[in-house]
Order: sequence, then C-alpha cells, then structure tokens
Amino acid sequence: QKNGKGEVRETPRECFKRVADAVARADKEEDEQEWAEKFVQVMENLEFLPGGRTLANAGGPAGQLANCFVLPMEDNIEEMFESIKDSAILKKHGGGVGFSFSKIRPKGDFTRTASGACGPVALMRVLDSASEILLQDGGRRSGNMVVLSCSHPDILEFITCKEQDHLLPQINFSLSVTNRFMEAVLQDKNWDLINPRTGLTTQTVRARSIFELASTYAWRGGDPGMIFLDRINRDNPTPHLGRIEAVNLCGEQPLLPYEACNLGSLNLSKFVNPAKRGPELDWKHLEEVIRVAVRFLDDVIDVCRYPLAQVDRMVKGNRKIGLGVMGWANVLVKLGILYNSDEALRLVNRVMKFINEVSHDESQKLGREKGSFPNFEGSRWRRRGFKTMRNATTTTIAPTGSISMVAGVSSGIEPLFALSYFKEVFGGVRLPEINEDLMIALAKLKIK
Repeated sequence: QKNGKGEVRETPRECFKRVADAVARADKEEDEQEWAEKFVQVMENLEFLPGGRTLANAGGPAGQLANCFVLPMEDNIEEMFESIKDSAILKKHGGGVGFSFSKIRPKGDFTRTASGACGPVALMRVLDSASEILLQDGGRRSGNMVVLSCSHPDILEFITCKEQDHLLPQINFSLSVTNRFMEAVLQDKNWDLINPRTGLTTQTVRARSIFELASTYAWRGGDPGMIFLDRINRDNPTPHLGRIEAVNLCGEQPLLPYEACNLGSLNLSKFVNPAKRGPELDWKHLEEVIRVAVRFLDDVIDVCRYPLAQVDRMVKGNRKIGLGVMGWANVLVKLGILYNSDEALRLVNRVMKFINEVSHDESQKLGREKGSFPNFEGSRWRRRGFKTMRNATTTTIAPTGSISMVAGVSSGIEPLFALSYFKEVFGGVRLPEINEDLMIALAKLKIK
C-alpha cells in the first residue's frame, strides 16, 4: 500500500499480514488468529500467493479481491450499454472482464431504426474506448476478453479486427469453436454462418478458411485465441444454471454470466527438498499448504466486497476458487528433468492429480464445516454422489504474471521465458530478473 503521495508505506511482511488478517475474518472468531498466522506463514515463505487484486486490496478501502469476471452481452441497445457500464464498475475496482458477443446480430442486419445493425466488431470498438479512459487500481489499464462463435456471420471481420497493431489495445479476443466445427476443419467441409437473431444461414464457407485465417492472425499478432466450449461444458460443474459461453480476460477461467473467481497459486519450487538420492518433491508439505490455500481462497469469497449485486449473488451461489501453480519450470531445473520430456509429463500429471484430489478433499471438509455452495443441488458434484462440496471449482492454471515475479520463479506452467531480462512495468520502470537457479549453477562451476 501507498500513502497519498504515492510512497510505499508497508513492508512485504506488513502487506502479507494485512491480507491474512483481512481474509481470516471469514472464519470463526475463536479461530481467526490461528488461520491468520497460517495464511501469513505460507505467503511469507512464498509457498502460496493470492492473485494481485487480493494482495492489493485486502484490508484496504476498495475491498474488491477477485481477478476474473464474466458479464452477459445481449442483443439490444439498452442491455449492451448496461453491460459496458457494469464492466467499467468492475474494472474500476481491478477486475478483467470477459464477454460473449455471439448473440449480437451481424453488421447490417435488420433493426427497428432506419440504419442497419453495427455488428460485434463495432461494439468492440465502443468497449475498447470505454476501457481506454479507465485506469485500474494500481495503475494498470482495464482489460477485456471478447468471444465470438465460429458460426457468426461476422466471424471473418472479427478475426481480422486487429489488422493494424494499434487497434483495440484493451481487448483480447477468441473464437468459440465446437467439436463439429473442428471435425469440419479436419474433413475440409463447408460451414454455415448463421444469424443469431433469426437462426437462418446467411452464407456458407469452407471451415478451413476460418481456421486458417485465425491461425495466420494468431501467429502474426497473438489474437485471436480459440476456446473449445464443448470441452469446457463437458466439465461445467453447474450445468443446471446454464451453458458457459465466455472466459475471463486471460482465458484460464470459464465462467457463467455475472460469475467471478479469485485466484491464487502454489509456488511448486518451494516443495523441492534435497535428499540422499537427489532432490525430490515434499508431498506431505505440499498437501499441508494446499489445504491452507483452499481455505484462504474460500474465505476471500466472504470478505470480498463485490461492486455489483448480481455478481455477489452468483459468486456466493457457486463459490468458485482457482488454485493454480507457478515455478513449474524451476522444479524441473532443480530435479534435472527436461521440460519437453516424457518424464516431465508424467510428473506434471502426478502433481496436478495430487493438487486436484487434495483440494477437492479440503473443499468437502469445508462443506461439512460451513455448508456446501448453495447451487450444490443439481450440480455435477451431487450427481456424482458427493454429499457436500464447498466450492464448485477448486483449481485454475493462471498466468501468474505479477505474483511469479514476487516469488522469483517462472510463471504458471510455462518454460523459462529467459534466464535474465528486464521487465518494464507501469511508469516505464525496468525491473531486472535473473534466474536464481542459473546463479547457483554458475557458482557451482565457479563462473562469475
């Protein structure tokens, strides 16, 4: 935190204590201090860190602690601008927002006024302009994820909407693709483009023409991404509440309209211990920290002050949390395993299976202690025979851009970006990053 002059007014330990004390208020009064101390410990040890919004806002005046939001976007002017207004409120308090534009009628389509519809891409420009004027808490520009169905008549214009690098700087965008579309691409079949307002086919094109154009632009500039909604909805934990159609800003969190998710990540490099036979993972300690982290993230839901009533209702109805990882590349370096090896794949499968199982078990324990998430009845958990579950989801693999820098490790599950580099942050400040394992290896080789 900073004072009115922009000067830092707390140490790292004071920051962690501020966050821990604020989050632990969700627990029973007699247990609050015990959990606050456990929360501080895992953060101080850099074994677990919550997402940036929680670190920045917990215990402060804003009180909005979630990173990810999804809002609806309906096909009428009143609700369009209501969603843009709502997104501005959320981004003012530090959240990135995702939308599905698949319901928006195509450019030039019928409207009750004399002029034709503007279409999804024109609406993206409105959203981008609204975001441009808004700085998030901490000085970051607000961000958006816009998703459009591969069957939308404006899909080709959508793919090429960032033809010039300077266009739509506040928007990430992705194609929503189905299994049927991917089969049509593989078999080089035709693909119908369908007006979402009428349900009628407006044009038929080769499926590969869409896929190849998207691939070219993604290679050239990073957009568009691809979102496999059939696969996502196969694991949608609350299908009785509707189909998931959009994801958050960075794409790692599929959410229903008005849902939010607070994130945090385990620093896996902290669980590599030396042993007689060589370094190995400390599974027992990893389990202990997973359990503390799950409770921490669940507590965040209750202490967070959501700026929109609809978001508050949806979040507390499903209680989604996203426990992820960072430092995976560092783990492999410490264990002497190549990143692209079969051994690395076997280990990462074992690690994530372990995190999944322990987080689900802890969520069940919290369910017995505090109650299941309110939408538990009708959920996949209930259908699969679970008697209780506190959280509809427990894991998410986030990019961990900022918190991996705090921990001094590689981001998410990515390979090492570079062994040494400068990262430019808000205000043009250049921060040096030097890989710690590199320095250890150079020291062993007596290279200065």
